[in-house]
Amino acid sequence: MNAPRITVLTVPDCPHAPLVLERITAALDGREAEVELVEVRDEAEAARWGMTGSPTVLVDGADPFAVPGAPASVSCRLYRDEEGRAAGAPGVGALRRVLAGAEECCDDELLDPIGRAGRGRRAPAERGMRAVHQAVLRHFATTGAAPNASDLEAVAAEAGRNARDVLAELDAEDFLVLDAEGGVRAAYPFSAVETPHRVTLGDGVEAWSMCAIDALGIAAMLGQDIRVASADPVSGHPVTVSFTGGTARWEPEDAVVFVGRRPGQGPAADVCCDALNFFADRATAETWARRHPGIPGRITGQAEAVALATQTFGPLLAEG
Repeated sequence: MNAPRITVLTVPDCPHAPLVLERITAALDGREAEVELVEVRDEAEAARWGMTGSPTVLVDGADPFAVPGAPASVSCRLYRDEEGRAAGAPGVGALRRVLAGAEECCDDELLDPIGRAGRGRRAPAERGMRAVHQAVLRHFATTGAAPNASDLEAVAAEAGRNARDVLAELDAEDFLVLDAEGGVRAAYPFSAVETPHRVTLGDGVEAWSMCAIDALGIAAMLGQDIRVASADPVSGHPVTVSFTGGTARWEPEDAVVFVGRRPGQGPAADVCCDALNFFADRATAETWARRHPGIPGRITGQAEAVALATQTFGPLLAEG
């Protein structure tokens, strides 16, 4: 499992700092973790960190004990245990549950945010699903736009079906997303509508991608050089990734990807795609995480993000 990153925000000489560190150590029970103590000196700094009192505990950049609407503050923060008793730090049991959830979620769900809960994005061969799905992806790769159902009829007919029925089945299984009129709105990794992630393929075709991980997966899926252009949603700083011969070059060099997932069920387009973004550096990714405490996730490095994308999208157009 990946070690959680725990940040403890306190004011200088906070009397509860030793208690919260002691309880975190007890909750970890010997497990590996990155624990950092950060002293916050004024409310402006507290607002930047997402601190709502001393101490505030962040796990992978988010406050799991956040109270909705609580303002940034450098005042003393109290926590309630299961019996309602106040203390200057979260209880060991509560911390254990949070840390266990962070490890399990990040490994099993967040690092497979668009992979259909481990089932992968490669459609089954039965009932013409894979053939039609691959035809949709190739149309995006060739034109930068979604195909119409009429463009897919010949492929669907080979399986004795009509294209609209196959598309509806692919939509139900979250291999792609249809709009209200039955048109293709998205076929991961491509989007038929504008997103923050623009991809230029090696032959000059330009297309939109659903999220950061989707964009990174296109090079492996198509087996060609691409250039991804996006922007840090916090700072607005441009982020580009250029694939040449399978090697990725990132600008800025410190760019990272936040991999998250909104709670609840639904297609990846609704619960994941706006929670997987490029950031110019770890600091802005942490800022975004603090501003979105309801979206669990974690920051991934460049190599890990490319590996996840390649694993998810690399097999989609393989024959057989």
